[in-house]
Amino acid sequence: MSDVMYVSKEAFEKMKEELHHMKTIERPAASRAIAEAREKGDLKENAEYDAAKEAQGILEAKMKLLETQLASARIVDASEIDTSKVSILTRVTITNVATKKTVTYQVVGEKEADLKAGKISVNSPIGKGLLGKVIGDVVEIQAPTGVIKFKIEAIGL
Repeated sequence: MSDVMYVSKEAFEKMKEELHHMKTIERPAASRAIAEAREKGDLKENAEYDAAKEAQGILEAKMKLLETQLASARIVDASEIDTSKVSILTRVTITNVATKKTVTYQVVGEKEADLKAGKISVNSPIGKGLLGKVIGDVVEIQAPTGVIKFKIEAIGL
C-alpha cells in the first residue's frame, strides 16, 4: 500500500465512524464474550474461549489497519481539482478503441473503489493508466487479456 491514501471528505468521515464503532461497541462486546467463555471452566479445552480470543485479535487488527489508514489519509477537496487532466475524484469518459464501447468512471482512492457504482481505484490498472492524461489521449492499459486501448473523451467532476 502506498504511503498516502487519497480520500474524499465523506470517505474519511465514514472511516472515522467505523473506527469509533469498533472501539465503543465491538471491542467491549468482544471482551464480554471472552469473560463469559472464561467463566465456563478449563481454558485448555474451551473452544468458545479460543474463538472469542481469535475474534478479538481479528477486531484489534482491523482497528490497527483503520487507524493506519486514517493517519495516512489525505482529504481531496473537489473544488481544488484540475479537470484539464485525469486526477483523483475526476470523472473520465473513455471509449474502448476496439469495441467502440464508451464508459464513464470516477477515479477514487482505494477505500472508495466500487466498480458497480462506476468508481475505480487510482491504483487499478485502468486508474494508473489514465492518471495525468488529457482529452483526446489514447492510453494503452495492460489487462489480463492483453493490452486494451482507450481514448479519453471527457473529463469532469
